[in-house]
Amino acid sequence: MNAPDLPDPILLAIPAFVALIVAEMIYARMTGRARFEPRDSAASLVMGLGNTVSGIVLGGVALAWFIFVSQFALFDIGWALWAFVLCFVLDDFVYYWSHRFAHTVRWWWADHVVHHSSQHYNLTTALRQPWLNPLTFKFIFFGTWLVLIGFPIAMVAFVGALNLVYQFWIHTEAVKRLPAPIEYIFNTPSHHRVHHAVNPRYLDRNYAGVFIIWDRMFGTFEPEREDEPCRYGIVRQLGTHNPLKICLHEWIGIVKDVRSARSLREALGYWLGPPGWSPDGSRDSSKILKARWMEQQRTARSDKPAESASLPPEARPAE
Repeated sequence: MNAPDLPDPILLAIPAFVALIVAEMIYARMTGRARFEPRDSAASLVMGLGNTVSGIVLGGVALAWFIFVSQFALFDIGWALWAFVLCFVLDDFVYYWSHRFAHTVRWWWADHVVHHSSQHYNLTTALRQPWLNPLTFKFIFFGTWLVLIGFPIAMVAFVGALNLVYQFWIHTEAVKRLPAPIEYIFNTPSHHRVHHAVNPRYLDRNYAGVFIIWDRMFGTFEPEREDEPCRYGIVRQLGTHNPLKICLHEWIGIVKDVRSARSLREALGYWLGPPGWSPDGSRDSSKILKARWMEQQRTARSDKPAESASLPPEARPAE
């Protein structure tokens, strides 16, 4: 089968994106069950536009790499339906690991933090994307595998775009829970709200793009709880709607930290360690925040029986 003339899924989806954003805004105004802040949404839209421009300007770097790598492909996989389906599933598997490392390696987090920097969660948040992604060279470590296996470059690009289109609609508070089979297999608004939350319980969870089964398989799944609403943003909130600061703040932080390093180990830690890493552990990384929260939970549980024992029998909670 010859390579089909594939459209750009993201370009085709833009009218639907606009229509859904307007619909969500109307729904928010009428019901109060979704939240928008004009300056925040405007910043997200500007970031999305900048991402599109940078993709055009810098995307050739990744394309040149994939063309080079394709010379060493293990197989010559043609254009068949089974190949397309398999490529879509494997692309989402690779996306899971790429996304997970974007939260655990500061160099890649400096790029990805842009998407998490909004303290609101609505469909405009989906468009808040970084401008310098190709320059992180993450595509070398994660985008290479499908091309090396032998999937056509155009197919890999197409399914990757489909993955991004799917993820647009899950950035909303307007949709609560879907039927259980869907919630079990697919990434949904409920699962992705957890991913964007800064509550210690929710930190670094639910990395999936389309299939939440990867998180269930690899121990990173966390369900959304009704008794703990999601709080959005990043651990140290930006407090600005300036697109340049949104884009560059973590890169600037890396430069400052590396310049202050007293050894090669410290410099590498600031650059490639997890976000929030510091030589003396004085900063709040996700690991530290979660450990502190878990200790608080254990303390609260251990204190509860003692408090109950001091109460008269009729006032103690039922067993």
